[in-house]
Amino acid sequence: MTDRVLWVTGGGSGMGQAVAVSAAEAGWRVAVTGRRREALLETVEAVTSAGGTAVAAEADATDPVSLTRAHERIVAELGPVDDLVTAAGLNAPRRRWDDQSMTEFAAIVDTNLTSIARTIDLALPTIRDAQGRIVVISSFAGWRFSTKGGVAYSASKTALASLCATLNEEEGLHGVGATHLCPGDVDTPFLSMRPQVPDAAARETMLTPEDIGRAVRFILDGPPHVRIDELVISPTRPSARV
Repeated sequence: MTDRVLWVTGGGSGMGQAVAVSAAEAGWRVAVTGRRREALLETVEAVTSAGGTAVAAEADATDPVSLTRAHERIVAELGPVDDLVTAAGLNAPRRRWDDQSMTEFAAIVDTNLTSIARTIDLALPTIRDAQGRIVVISSFAGWRFSTKGGVAYSASKTALASLCATLNEEEGLHGVGATHLCPGDVDTPFLSMRPQVPDAAARETMLTPEDIGRAVRFILDGPPHVRIDELVISPTRPSARV
């Protein structure tokens, strides 16, 4: 058991929510941020029902002011952040060079890459003090190139590998460990962003958010001298990855 503070971005649903509940069951005090207040409160309720402690701080991770205020609230209510999991993400149905929107492209890169760097930058000083862990939930597309994810999505997720590698190179001396977590298909609301939304049969072959929650908990709960640089998780019977 632990008494550490974990900040989970994108914590209102899907993988972020599952991570929050799993970590709370192991003793982390959890802060969840995201854009949708009602969804965040549902996560808080799920954590509380599991016997844990959680606070919700509504924030738009692409807005520096909003994110900074959320971080300040987390510190005020729970204490300094010891560990961080970034689970927020964005994609769009229009994914090809011949039909994508540059406005959507910028929003996807801002959400999937820039906002994650911004969040890490806010929390890193206290994570460094705590010799904490940073888990960046990326995608199979961030590990092995695929055109199906789209130009913006694939580029932004691939860049997360470099972000984690530089963290480990520069912050490993302080005991900080960053993991580039690359799941295959996961049955979450994120699937609604696909050009063709998978049907029930396809979803049955996918990973569950709880699978990712357990994986993240394994990473967070490792001994201080162990770092998992990258972890790829795939369903046994993978469907078409997009």
